[in-house]
Amino acid sequence: MEVNRRTQAERSATTRAALVSAGRKLFAANGFAAVGTPAIAAEAGVTRGALYHQFEDKTELFAAVFDEVEQEVTARMVEIVAAAGVTEPMAAIVAAVDAWFDISAEPEVHRIVLIEAPAALGWARWRELGVKYTLGMTEQMLAGAMAVGAIREQPVRPLAHVLIGAVDEAALYIASAADPDTARAEMRAIVRQLVDGMVAR
Repeated sequence: MEVNRRTQAERSATTRAALVSAGRKLFAANGFAAVGTPAIAAEAGVTRGALYHQFEDKTELFAAVFDEVEQEVTARMVEIVAAAGVTEPMAAIVAAVDAWFDISAEPEVHRIVLIEAPAALGWARWRELGVKYTLGMTEQMLAGAMAVGAIREQPVRPLAHVLIGAVDEAALYIASAADPDTARAEMRAIVRQLVDGMVAR
């Protein structure tokens, strides 16, 4: 019986992974509204019944896709900042912002995270899920900067939310700009001013 339960759990996990992979591919290519559950099930090689067994509806599948993308993006940002070899806390924050601007310009991330997610999930849930991974990383960087006196002491979590909101809004602005390169340069300068404004005097 234990073997059967384990096998069933493994099959369920495999089906779920296939659906998330299929949804990610189709949502990135066509957008949330244009993709129906029959197409997702067909792409995943499962029945619609299997889809609805795993997810309440298409929105919940999209939430799983978004969660997966956000988790990967955060891990990549951590790797990029670590690889940059910066030791000064404020330089690490700037490196993280630059990494996000680079990653958010990638077609899949751009489409799923910045374009489709706010519409598919609603603003409140988009922010809730989006902050799930980036909040911890941002708080850690800010707390580290405060610990060495680079940033004046203040509540970390509110500051992290403000910084994340500013950087995400900058990424949205860049994504919708007619000239993304110019928009990125402008937003990078503005965000750098915001970061510099946190420096302890």
